Amino acid sequence: MKRRMLSLCLALTCAIAAAGETRFSGVVTRVSDGDTVWVQPDQEDGAPHRKRVKLRLVGLDAPERCQAHGPEAGAALASRVQGRHVTVRRRATDDYGRALGTLWVGDEDVGAWMVNEGHAWSARWRGSGGPYASEEGVARNARRGLFAAEPPFHPRDFRRLHGPCDAPRTQRNPPD
Repeated sequence: MKRRMLSLCLALTCAIAAAGETRFSGVVTRVSDGDTVWVQPDQEDGAPHRKRVKLRLVGLDAPERCQAHGPEAGAALASRVQGRHVTVRRRATDDYGRALGTLWVGDEDVGAWMVNEGHAWSARWRGSGGPYASEEGVARNARRGLFAAEPPFHPRDFRRLHGPCDAPRTQRNPPD
């Protein structure tokens, strides 16, 4: 009975989340870092030129640009999506005006690929391993990307210690 109730609640939560989701397609014109891209939406039926959308990928957290493995994470994301036609599943907008959502190339969830290849962590929330927990487990076990070094320094802790990355971008590592 408990399992059936949990399944019903999960299905209802997914349905509600999907109802609040908007989708659009376009081309990635810029990759800011390992979890942020700019997408130029497709024009629809002669509509005026639509403004580029800054998208923060949800469900993952990539290293900061100035953090160890940050440049590699950004380069990996760029190699996967730069100049490619993608689908955005937008869920919300954050306090910085960025769209929040997932990015898809065909039927591939780019966030899952980033975590599986060891370029980002699955975003944790209230004790949950996050949506890409199994992909993170695969990357950790294979010691891919940022999980090759033990222990990797989580971006949340890096930001708390150093604040945001400053220009010019330089590689910074946490103190020992």
